[in-house]
Amino acid sequence: MSLRTKRIKELFGYARTLTREEGVGTMLRRAGGFFRRRLGGRRARYLPGKAALEQERGDPAAAQYPTISILTPLYNTPEPFLKEFIDSVCAQTAPNWQLCLADASDAAHEAVGEYARRRAAAEPRIRYCKIENQGIAANTNAAARLATGTYLALADHDDQLAPHAVYCMGRRLAETGADFAYSDEALFRKNPASAHVAHFKPDYAPEYLMACNYICHLAVFRRSLFDAVGGERPECDGAQDHDLFLRMIDEMQRRDPGAAPLHVPQVLYYWRVHAGSTSGGNEAKPYVASAALRAVQDHLDATGRKGKAEPGKFPGTCHVQWELPDPAPLVSILIPNKDHVQDLEQCLFSLYSKTFYERFEVIVIENNSTDPATAAYYKTLPQRYDNCRVVGYNGSFNFSRINNFGRKFANGKFLLLLNNDIEILDGDWLTQMVAEAGQPGVAACGAMLYYPDDTVQHAGIITGLGGYAGHSHKYHKRGGSGYMFRLATVQDFSAVTAACLLVRTAAYDAVGGLDEEFTVAFNDVDFCLRLRRKGWRIVWTPYAELRHHESKSRGSDEKDAARKARFAGEQARLYQIHGRETILRDPYYNPSLSLDYEDFRESADLRNLKNVEL
Repeated sequence: MSLRTKRIKELFGYARTLTREEGVGTMLRRAGGFFRRRLGGRRARYLPGKAALEQERGDPAAAQYPTISILTPLYNTPEPFLKEFIDSVCAQTAPNWQLCLADASDAAHEAVGEYARRRAAAEPRIRYCKIENQGIAANTNAAARLATGTYLALADHDDQLAPHAVYCMGRRLAETGADFAYSDEALFRKNPASAHVAHFKPDYAPEYLMACNYICHLAVFRRSLFDAVGGERPECDGAQDHDLFLRMIDEMQRRDPGAAPLHVPQVLYYWRVHAGSTSGGNEAKPYVASAALRAVQDHLDATGRKGKAEPGKFPGTCHVQWELPDPAPLVSILIPNKDHVQDLEQCLFSLYSKTFYERFEVIVIENNSTDPATAAYYKTLPQRYDNCRVVGYNGSFNFSRINNFGRKFANGKFLLLLNNDIEILDGDWLTQMVAEAGQPGVAACGAMLYYPDDTVQHAGIITGLGGYAGHSHKYHKRGGSGYMFRLATVQDFSAVTAACLLVRTAAYDAVGGLDEEFTVAFNDVDFCLRLRRKGWRIVWTPYAELRHHESKSRGSDEKDAARKARFAGEQARLYQIHGRETILRDPYYNPSLSLDYEDFRESADLRNLKNVEL
């Protein structure tokens, strides 16, 4: 079966599920949006309708929302860009804004100040000052000194705000009392109405934020929080916002360990793409990379975390090399096996010949093999592979029960659940996984798994894909950066696959191991969700690379009536335990992204953006 045919079949399968669960009407509306987006116009697709914007303008509650002071340093700004930016602020559907312009333009660009002063004279909510150019951070701090709002926002002089930016942010801040919030954003070349791509972000994801500044725009935060951390730091010019966000979050969590920025999943900011802007790529400003490394390293040092910030896989990304304790913790590797001696041997040989991490034991869990050669092979393992032994499980096949059985024989501080058809590709893989899983608040870590043809099999699990759960970037070619660097950075996920899952043994025991009612499917999803319910986080790393010898064309359970019934029962159990809304709203996946595909494409109808309820 070709990949295209497989995806079409998966899409129709999801349509059947949607019809069964939500009715024909819902399915037809989703299908209509799908085709409208692909066959119809794309103009202003990230904005709510005109009626919704007019409703915001007439909302009497907006006057009670907190004032947001927008900080914008000016430097030799082209007048058309400056005019469009100021116009976008003045066109806000809510009145509670203030625009603070700190002008550091040189003598050859006095027209910038002349234009800004004219606009300030005509609109009392615009405040202007002329300053000496001391760099972007110092210039932003100068703009902050003009501000009188309860909240501050950052905006660049050549970009534009969506017309409902202040309204949406003000409403959510009034509702939640949050200290810090951020929105989604879009990129444009000439006009925001023809924006060519959006950045649809996850909710707060701390590991991802250390790897890259995914928060960017629009960021809004309390003036008192900005003041508490001393504003922006000139020594981090180029990554001054990334540095600011990390320090503000540290301050929030110093006061309340559970505090986190609020994500408002609306496109409220438009980045202009041109030759000198970072929206066009960090190559335009090469000093950004070194500034980002400093920001992350200073964050690590300030919080007492033992690690070194290094350049990531792509420009604009960072990777933290964590220090391991001495001695390194023991890892117990659990490998269920039934016959398939060739697969198991390939797995064990690559494990022992390539893995740099030395403190591990291997427990092969024998599961009712029938080939006499398997027993003979097992007898050779203790002599050929150090700290490798076989334990016998005699019950019927149940993936969860088999691993729970194997855990009884494990002595490690960490357990690694590993399929017998995994091949190690990178010697540092286990070191990276142990380092990530050992971080404060983290219970488990997943790895990058490739199919034999070097396309992605697993790069984290997103709940809600296909109605239940799916793999991030499945079938993507090896070596890519993925959506917003999400295929190339350590980051937070709701779940990772049990084909290669490292977990703290104490955390495994605290949730009772794998749920044995999930005999084959969704046991890893359920397990990770239960860990998260206990307050733990799940991370995934692209720095642990393995090959999973699972075929893309593996037979479907739908062809076997008993398997189909079992799978449907496990789907129903997933909803029953965790709730349908929890499954369909993964915090690490944006509601404007498709639930029909694994490649982070936009939702067919962008209904989350169109249906902005007052």
